[in-house]
Amino acid sequence: MALKLFNTLRKEKEEFKTIEKDSVGLYTCGPTVYNYPHIGNYRAYIFGDILKRYLSYKGYHVNHIMNITDIDDKTIRDSQAQNKSLKEFTSFYTEGFFKDRDLLNILPANSYPRATDYIEEMVRMIEKLLEKGFAYKSEDGSVYFDIKKDKEYGKLSGLDISTLLENAKGRLNGDEYEKDNAQDFALWKAWDKKDGDVFWETSLGKGRPGWHIECSAMSRALLGETFDIHTGGVDNIFPHHENEIAQSECASGKTFANYFLHNEHLLVDGQKMSKSLGNFYTLEDLINKNIDPIAFRYWIYTSQYGTKTNFTIETVMGCETALNRLREFYLNLPENIGEISNFYKEKMIEAMDNNLDTPKAVAILWELLKDNNISNEDKKATILDFDNIFGFKLPEIKEEIIPEEIKDLVKERDEARKDKDWQKSDELRDKINSLGYEVKDGDLSSKIYKK
Repeated sequence: MALKLFNTLRKEKEEFKTIEKDSVGLYTCGPTVYNYPHIGNYRAYIFGDILKRYLSYKGYHVNHIMNITDIDDKTIRDSQAQNKSLKEFTSFYTEGFFKDRDLLNILPANSYPRATDYIEEMVRMIEKLLEKGFAYKSEDGSVYFDIKKDKEYGKLSGLDISTLLENAKGRLNGDEYEKDNAQDFALWKAWDKKDGDVFWETSLGKGRPGWHIECSAMSRALLGETFDIHTGGVDNIFPHHENEIAQSECASGKTFANYFLHNEHLLVDGQKMSKSLGNFYTLEDLINKNIDPIAFRYWIYTSQYGTKTNFTIETVMGCETALNRLREFYLNLPENIGEISNFYKEKMIEAMDNNLDTPKAVAILWELLKDNNISNEDKKATILDFDNIFGFKLPEIKEEIIPEEIKDLVKERDEARKDKDWQKSDELRDKINSLGYEVKDGDLSSKIYKK
């Protein structure tokens, strides 16, 4: 069975065919580094990792590029609010993203281009669009893409520009907007005092790039004018990916990307994430609730990437219980590694070839564990093979025996906390620490770690 993926560009599941034999050019829209990514962002990055892992599993060499947006409206606004230089501000959140990436066991991309390092490439692309008549300069020196000149504008999002002709006659300087406000968008923003010291002196004048041109220029520089797959969340479809396609294809005269893959939204407690609702979570928030980042990764696998999924603390804790059962099962397997089960390998490939059906893949993993007809040595070989797809870090699991004395102290401390005897709780924590262990409190339980 061939790998089939749902291509947003053509609104159907298609057989995946590469431009070059056994090689895949993959571009993932990465973080805008003005704050820590939230768990909805990480659904997109884990989805990109699932895709990359499976393509590698099937024998493809994957050249994966993930951008770092370190120049846009938000990064300028928030760096100024913190009285920091743009570089200092964005570098801090870039390092935070890399730390989270590693905790979630997301494989590093081949390259993480920063937008500020590709200004020259952006300027050249904008000059080409001006030369070909797809862009124009406004009175203040900004450069805009003329969406009416692109006969295919809207083909990704399904936007019919003829129904929005009045709006389409206008111009938008902001980076983000909705479909019903489709207008000419900024490729280059002329400097104004709100930008402070963030600007470049170029042939286009003093200013900075618009958000959308950044990914077009970086993907072109690192993957070529046409590449295989572009991924991101559904919120990227319009305007970001729509605009990327328009400016890239009008500049080059060639197809931008052959496949666009998008993961659906992650809801929290049935609602869109919002700080005002108190349901906005970063990865650090989950860790502070004693949730293992790999358990969150496991939970992502229990939903198909193209469907909306609802996050609750309880469901992810349930996935952590399942993950720990899996780890315990793996630890109890013999030291010897047998042969990979072809039967289960074929079942796994069939599931993943069907548009990355990860819920079925997880079910197949548990089916393998319960199959008494497969030897434990062969189970171990097959589990290790499957973990190349899952990324649950099973080969790194080591049994950690917590002494009964420590367990008893933690139980005693939990009782003190229930009784709100904070002095006793602190004393017991200090005693646990002095014995070389650390206790971490969560909303529902405490966990013990060797220091």
